[in-house]
Amino acid sequence: MTEPLSADEIETQLPDGWQRDGDEILRQFEFDSYLAGVGFAAGAGGLAEEAFHHPTIGIEWREVEVRLTTHDAGGITEKDIDLAQRLNELHG
Repeated sequence: MTEPLSADEIETQLPDGWQRDGDEILRQFEFDSYLAGVGFAAGAGGLAEEAFHHPTIGIEWREVEVRLTTHDAGGITEKDIDLAQRLNELHG
């Protein structure tokens, strides 16, 4: 099992645009249209399935919120940081 990161590790490794919220990291991604956000969410789902690490994704008009945590580790792990970075790359 993956071990949770310390608060210092999270702070230094957190990708741009992401913030900590308790035992999760989250980011609000903004888009020019609803369908662009839906497309991003579909791509995010593909990356998550590939990593076998599944975020909570909320889609609203021109905005997609992604929340990551590693439930079986009880907090934020390298898996969350890695997927957050990949989602940043997907967003461009």
